[in-house]
This record gives sequence, structure tokens and C-alpha cells, in this order.
Amino acid sequence: EQWIDQLNSEEPDIILIAGDIIDNHLLPLQEQHISESFHRLKSTYGIYAAVVNHEYIAGIDKSIAFLQEAGICVLRDSVALVDSTFFVVGRDDRSNRNRLPLETLTHSLDKSKPVILLDHQPVRLEETEANNITLQISGHTHHGQLIPISWITRLMFEKPYGYLKKGNSHIYVTSGIGIWGGKFRIGTQSEYVVIKLH
Repeated sequence: EQWIDQLNSEEPDIILIAGDIIDNHLLPLQEQHISESFHRLKSTYGIYAAVVNHEYIAGIDKSIAFLQEAGICVLRDSVALVDSTFFVVGRDDRSNRNRLPLETLTHSLDKSKPVILLDHQPVRLEETEANNITLQISGHTHHGQLIPISWITRLMFEKPYGYLKKGNSHIYVTSGIGIWGGKFRIGTQSEYVVIKLH
């Protein structure tokens, strides 16, 4: 509830979630009526999210139903044109071997409009640049969540946390609000990211 209050205080135009809304099970979210909390979020153009590995772990069909019940527009290998002004592309998680290639999702888009990509796992970032993505938002790494795991994520990912520019593409990998496994962080911080596009 405090995170929601903070997010609302930013008066966001749009809320974008790069996945892992659900951890491993839906039951805690259902018991605590978390979908009702999501309905408290306020933004001009709504809330968009990609489905990712933890939504699959919890059961993808039930996860999508929960997210829709929470008022979130789920983008699963699909594209939304927002306010006739910019595109939001949501990629299915790479754990789904049948997910569409990024080129397939974006080749027919009007690239004179900004293209924002939600791709949970920050891998193969050269594809982002090659497909003229304006902004990619990723998560997954939690910035390691704990030292020394954060050292390991530095070896696994080109950019495990923070901002990266590749060509004309801007990429931000967030450590996320939530946590996985243990109920704490060591050497990293929870965050939401405020991005202003000009």
C-alpha cells in the first residue's frame, strides 16, 4: 500500500511493469486481495505488463486471469498503440521457446512513433538496437538482491542493473520493487523507476 501511495504521488502518465508481479504462487495474492490494491493505482494511460518466468511458475493462465482482474493490460507477444502516440510492446518470457522474435513483433510498426519494449530478461540487447526500440525496460536480475549474487549477475548479463544506451536505443534494467526467496536485500535496494521521455 505504501508503494502504491508513492507511485500515485508521481502522477504517472503510464505504469509499465516488466514482470514478476507474481512470485511462485497466486494464493498469497488472492488471500490478501492484492488485485484490489492494484485498482488503487492511478495513471493517465493505464497499467501495462509483460508475463514472465514467475507468472509461468504460478501457472500462466491463472496468472493472466489475476492480472486482468487487477486491471492490468497484459501484453504477451503483443503490441498496444497508446493515445495514438507511442507503442508498448510486451514480449513473452524467453522461457517460452515459442515466443515471437522481436523483429516479428515490431517490423510493421510506425517507427516515427516511440516504441517501448517490456522484455523481462535483459539478454540479446543487440536485438533491441537492431529493431530500433526507443526504450527497453527489463527486470529479472533484482540487481542480484544479495551480495555476492550481484557479482554473479554482472557476469551473466551485459547490463544487470541500471541504464545502458546501445545505438539509438535506451535500456533500463530495474532491481524491482519486490524480492524473491528471502525477505531481505543486502547491498541492493528496491526501486521503481521514473522515466521521462522527450
